[in-house]
Amino acid sequence: MSKKRSTPANSTPKPRLPTRASANPSSATQSRRTPSKRKPPAASRSSPKPNAAQADISPAEKLRALRLLAALRAEYPGAHCELVFSNPHELLVATILSAQATDVSVNKVTPALFARFPTPAAYAAASPKAIEPFIKSIGLFRNKARAIHESMTAIRDRFGGQVPRTMQELLTLRGVARKTANVVLGNCFNINDGVVVDTHVQRLARRFALAPANASVAEIEQRLMQFFPRDSWCLLSHLLIFHGRRACKARGVRCDSHPICREFGVACECRK
Repeated sequence: MSKKRSTPANSTPKPRLPTRASANPSSATQSRRTPSKRKPPAASRSSPKPNAAQADISPAEKLRALRLLAALRAEYPGAHCELVFSNPHELLVATILSAQATDVSVNKVTPALFARFPTPAAYAAASPKAIEPFIKSIGLFRNKARAIHESMTAIRDRFGGQVPRTMQELLTLRGVARKTANVVLGNCFNINDGVVVDTHVQRLARRFALAPANASVAEIEQRLMQFFPRDSWCLLSHLLIFHGRRACKARGVRCDSHPICREFGVACECRK
């Protein structure tokens, strides 16, 4: 017969630790029932998110914004996109080139570029190196050549050679963020999905007290979308850009030099 192991008199048997399942019998069931947290789909990530900079807009503030819009429309009845293009893919290419460059400099190089590459397929069949000589006078031309080549290749392969008409699809293209997508959607397809926020729009949104001084580009866009009617968003960007280029410049211009600035430029630097 085998001998039983004896337990010392002064020792207490150690309690058995519960297994993970017995410690919380419902944990396995809960883990099956509780969906895991996933990243939001591209559609939700493509829109500016509300935040502290987006305080509620009072009726008086909204009325003031509409008066500003009317004044800008009266001052610049011919406001338009100043990039020269004849179809959606040309505007997409021109807008990619315009990052940290002026429209004037872009318009100087695009005629020869568009003549050499008349379709997205023509860009895709070439290489970034073949595109570079046409845009060497533009800043960051090597990066932009790669972005143009990859975006045009995607348009050829994934979109049947046609520039996509949704924000979500445009944002999948190399070199395309919300600003570029808004330019293409608004000017080629008359789709107001947002407001183009370039350096002029940023400056004027702050000077006209439409956004806080420390607001980000996304915050400024969201504020402008709150202030102005949706069907005016594309035109609004043209109006602000026209005014920023012609009157309310970054430096050397006093706010009392233009009637619109005198009435609405409450946050202009020269008044501080």
